[in-house]
Amino acid sequence: MAEVPYEKAVFVNCPFDDAYRALFEALIFAVIDCGYEAHCALETDDGSEVRIEKIAKIISECRLGIHDISRTEPDMSTGLPRFNMPFELGMFLGAKRYGHAEQRRKNCLILDIERYRYQKFISDIAGQDIASHQGEPQQAIRIVRDWLSNAAPGERIPAGRTIAKRFELFREVLLQICEEADMQPDELTFNDYVVQVQEWLDINAHTAN
Repeated sequence: MAEVPYEKAVFVNCPFDDAYRALFEALIFAVIDCGYEAHCALETDDGSEVRIEKIAKIISECRLGIHDISRTEPDMSTGLPRFNMPFELGMFLGAKRYGHAEQRRKNCLILDIERYRYQKFISDIAGQDIASHQGEPQQAIRIVRDWLSNAAPGERIPAGRTIAKRFELFREVLLQICEEADMQPDELTFNDYVVQVQEWLDINAHTAN
């Protein structure tokens, strides 16, 4: 994988299941449309690499991080919740707190369904500014756009409503894009999806402006 430009790299820490798929795709689309690079644990599939080491490496290469801690429901098969998202958020905050000067410049966005719900299950992050996407992709896009705008003042990026409109247009043509690539939408890997988004935006950069 090519060297990641630290300033433009965004680590996306969120659920990867089908129930979250629309939000996940919206987050990735927004990051790319704002001119940043999206990264997550799904981007590499190296059986020789320990998962936690892979995640730590990605976190170290990303100045920015989006962390959705909304998935607190028990898993149907185990009866237990998934703790990966809060754990990876802790890794990111630890890198910012204890890392060298470059790591201490990290900036993160923490998402939940409701703004203050986190106080019931992860009160140690009290004082952080938690943003609520209410389970809506359009809202998540606007939040990500505004956060990235504040993270890099002086850079001109599209308005949230513009990105949201482009995302809906992209979703409408995604099936056709996949058919042309002889794939189904649910067969796209993370890297496949990133490529499709980037190629579509390259052609439709001014759509919905």
